[in-house]
Amino acid sequence: MTHTLKKEGKFNYIEVGEGTPIIVLHGLMGGLSNFDGVTSHFSKNGYKVIIPELPIYTMSLIKTNVKAFAKYLNEFIEFKGYEKVILLGNSLGGHIGLYHTKLHPNKVKALIITGSSGLYESAMGGGYTKRRDYEVIKKKAQEVFYDPAVATKEVVDEVYETVNDRNKLIKTLAIAKSAIRHNMATDLPNMNTPVCIIWGKNDGVTPPEVADEFNSLLPDSDLFWIDKCGHAAMMEHPDTFNQILFDWLKARKF
Repeated sequence: MTHTLKKEGKFNYIEVGEGTPIIVLHGLMGGLSNFDGVTSHFSKNGYKVIIPELPIYTMSLIKTNVKAFAKYLNEFIEFKGYEKVILLGNSLGGHIGLYHTKLHPNKVKALIITGSSGLYESAMGGGYTKRRDYEVIKKKAQEVFYDPAVATKEVVDEVYETVNDRNKLIKTLAIAKSAIRHNMATDLPNMNTPVCIIWGKNDGVTPPEVADEFNSLLPDSDLFWIDKCGHAAMMEHPDTFNQILFDWLKARKF
């Protein structure tokens, strides 16, 4: 991570640039550094990029769910005094962004989702019976990407540490159940916020048909594909991801 983490009250976050706020929402095992490309590009092009640390592993177990994270996000937006924001979420972060937008549509100018849960959850929280075997965890981390080399030792180490921490593993499983419970198929047709869907054509966690379903259910969405790309497009193809998003924001006048 190349940016300083600010600590204010109960919130820890990165904040870079000036302009329209883009709040970035990380995934279940996604570090803030996964968005370095987004942060660098948009903070230099008229946007303020803010990445809060979501309390995925610090909330009580009973509050470890999508709805509570969306509430936390709303508290953060109010704490910062933002009237309207752009939300960008990957994986679980996309789901939190969708749920927050459902609850507070007046606070969201636009939403960007990539590899988002909310309609389909395949491997989230599962398959950790051999979690002490580093090579097994390494293979699982590599499967998230089209190019396994993107799963650096730093990425693998973080996943390994997470799944071998009993408290974090219990909460990971709770989040997985929550994601299934908070399926948004019936909510999406009533959500009129503009949504940009950027998806890896080779996403094995949330397959391409999930993106198609999001696009068909959301009233005002645009779907963009990135070839030779897995579950975390902003990591695997940062330049392409940034260009697609930048062009979409400009076309939509955000």
